[in-house]
Amino acid sequence: MTDASREVERLLHRYADAIDAGDFDAVGALFKHGRICTEGPAGPVTLAEGAAAVGAFYRGLVITYDDGTPRTRHVVTGVDVTVDEASASATGRSSYTVFQQVGDGPVETLAVGRYADTFHRIEGAWWFDARVMRIDLGGDLSRHLRG
Repeated sequence: MTDASREVERLLHRYADAIDAGDFDAVGALFKHGRICTEGPAGPVTLAEGAAAVGAFYRGLVITYDDGTPRTRHVVTGVDVTVDEASASATGRSSYTVFQQVGDGPVETLAVGRYADTFHRIEGAWWFDARVMRIDLGGDLSRHLRG
């Protein structure tokens, strides 16, 4: 794995860590030059673009608890990154599993899905260009997401 591939992989893990910490400003900062999308019938649909909008999107969507976190753990697996040095861009695929424990309740699996990502390098740093999220298996999300 190249150094650039490792840098992009670290970006994936920073996203998961920031969400689990309830630090939605940090999540947004990863998308300073990018957007969050969902899969639509005709292709990706942008949900939020840019740091402020992505941070606000997650702040409005994710339920947090007394400790300021959503009480989740996002586990990212099967990371496959391809870097194109000539265009300072990369693509990535990965799977995720989201676990949650609220109060004294059991640890529950909330969702299993996939990320399809594009990245770009700007002034030497890697950023998300677009993250398309897909849920393949969904559990009870009522204590994790609003609406």
